[in-house]
Amino acid sequence: MTTFANMIDEVLINLSGYTFTQDRSTYLSAPITSTVSTGSSPTVLSLPTTENLGKGVIEIDEELLYVDSYDRVSNTATIAPFGRGFYGTTATTHSADARVIISPTFPKYVVKRAINDTIRSLGANLYAVKSTSFTFNAAVSTYAFANLNIKNILYVSWQSIGPTKEWIPIRKWDLDSSANPEAFGYVTGTDTVQTITLGEAPIAGRTVKIIYATNPIAFTTNSDVYTTTTGLPESTRDVVVLGASYRLLTYLDPARASQVSPQADETDSKRPYGASGTATKQLYALYTQRLQEEIRAQQQNYPTRVHFSRR
Repeated sequence: MTTFANMIDEVLINLSGYTFTQDRSTYLSAPITSTVSTGSSPTVLSLPTTENLGKGVIEIDEELLYVDSYDRVSNTATIAPFGRGFYGTTATTHSADARVIISPTFPKYVVKRAINDTIRSLGANLYAVKSTSFTFNAAVSTYAFANLNIKNILYVSWQSIGPTKEWIPIRKWDLDSSANPEAFGYVTGTDTVQTITLGEAPIAGRTVKIIYATNPIAFTTNSDVYTTTTGLPESTRDVVVLGASYRLLTYLDPARASQVSPQADETDSKRPYGASGTATKQLYALYTQRLQEEIRAQQQNYPTRVHFSRR
């Protein structure tokens, strides 16, 4: 069961393999209980060591902070008045022993955004498959759905009577993607209403099931499960990871990438300017290949079904 947090870690591991980056880090000796830092009452971090610390950006959990000054004797760091929730992150409290990453190459906030951007972009090629149902009324031929964002209906069927448990296909139907909300008891401007009009009449009182395609949904919390939230199959997980990785690597200038290892000088000489672009092209090629494979798999799982319009 893959969660948003799992995918963030996987993207970071993949990118570390391309950049040879070993982010310097330490941890908090005491918790941070405030969410603001002012000139008169700044946020002061207690650390076990400030050996690798300097003025600049640090990351604690998923918040970016800006260190204005530090004291190597008392092992403390003072956050600037503008330094909480830096670069649009959310200022929050942090517990003792929380990891402090110094000058993170790929902050988690940016990784999360890249993953969600990739999921949203998949809607142009892959769709999430979901279902809805209603009870058929012999006096009603048109049924409304609010806020389902149906892109296309893949299959319509109704449950037959008796022990066969057969779902009988309905081949005559029309989808109205821009129905009038007020006509069906919804609020204009608040609800997006779509309707299906059946050209075939099942037995009254039977359940009608609609299998439909919709855009994948982006994550909101770290505990969100990939398949449940996005609506995409588990096999597409690596497609999203590759997509997020190439998006992030695109903006990495190898001349500025931090190389912290005993072989730093040797590594620099073997990675000329433009190496990041080469890695990005490689990742993009892998992303494109896997995306095409998933498109073909989806087409096989949900082949085009013929249906007839009432008009």
